[in-house]
Amino acid sequence: MNGFNHFSPTEIVFGCGRINEIAQLAARYGSRALLVTESMEGPLAPTFARIKSLLEDGNIQVEQFDGVIPNPTTDVVTRGADMAKDFGAQVVIGVGGGSSMDTAKAIAVEATHPGTAWDYNCHTDGPSERTLPIIAVGTTAGTGSQATQCAVITKTADKDKSAIWHRNIFPRIAVVDPELTATMPKSVTAQTGFDAFCHNFEAYLSVNTNPLVEVMALDAIRRVVEYLPRALADGSDMEARAQMSWVDTLGGFTNSNAGVTLPHGLGMQVGGHCPNVTHGQALAAIYPEFTRYTYPSAVGKFAAVGRIFNPALEDEDDDTAAEKACVAIDGFLKQIGLWIGFKDLNVTKEDIREIADCGQVLGDYLNNPRVAGIDEMYEILMACYERK
Repeated sequence: MNGFNHFSPTEIVFGCGRINEIAQLAARYGSRALLVTESMEGPLAPTFARIKSLLEDGNIQVEQFDGVIPNPTTDVVTRGADMAKDFGAQVVIGVGGGSSMDTAKAIAVEATHPGTAWDYNCHTDGPSERTLPIIAVGTTAGTGSQATQCAVITKTADKDKSAIWHRNIFPRIAVVDPELTATMPKSVTAQTGFDAFCHNFEAYLSVNTNPLVEVMALDAIRRVVEYLPRALADGSDMEARAQMSWVDTLGGFTNSNAGVTLPHGLGMQVGGHCPNVTHGQALAAIYPEFTRYTYPSAVGKFAAVGRIFNPALEDEDDDTAAEKACVAIDGFLKQIGLWIGFKDLNVTKEDIREIADCGQVLGDYLNNPRVAGIDEMYEILMACYERK
């Protein structure tokens, strides 16, 4: 075995009803909390109001920044950071999906450092320990952001989507309450659930993986195959919701230690150039070509995952099982309603050219068992344009 490091410092507070402890958890870090959420005009407004009330009832002073948008931008982060500074926030609490949690992390950096959060992205030395403490509360089950050192943000003027990737933005606490995910519509359940699969599958494939990541990732993939279809069939199935919340958290553990691979680097560029496309949609569009590009370089691992999706592959040799794993993942995308191409997402061929040209801005592609050049990225993306 090769040597490896594994670091997962976030305290996980998991279980139905655990959101009721939010005031006591926040009080560990002070009495003034910035609550970071999407708009109070949206469907999660009652959840945000409830959490704010729980904090205030627990003697926590709260200022709410409700300006989070999908694919959060540097402008949004700056508005939130200005509010945090004016308020004197001692802790930042991000409530929502990945966009809210990532925005909260970036605000915690910008509120305590010179310049903007963008100045501390993954191409720099990153933020210092002055970063405000962060508590992450997920209302979806897919991004894993509650347990990672990553905050994805977009510099709108440059169509540049990058990330802060640094141990100083790991949330101190993640409240993972499956009841908060019960209001997710079917489309969001599918997209975030597939993202959770991707985090774990790609960490399993990553050249930086380790034995602990591999065990967690395979366990997560088994749970996705069983429970994501159940959550889609019945959104009130709390066992399925709880299992997917755990898969989501496992994805945070695996991603934060092994990283993701080619689809995520490309998928983030899709979001930077076409912000109308969700991250889960971008991954779904890319995956059928990604699997066929990659499996010859990771036969054993593709075979293992193929047998999870299709137990009949136990009778096949690894080469056959690995090839058929691609077909099994195609079938899963169809089953969860994500058999889509870029044309369906209003991503043009001109957009694809720009996306491919930026495909090496983030280093995720280097984690892939087979490393793609720009021309290969363009070919992969163009093959994803229209899904038959």
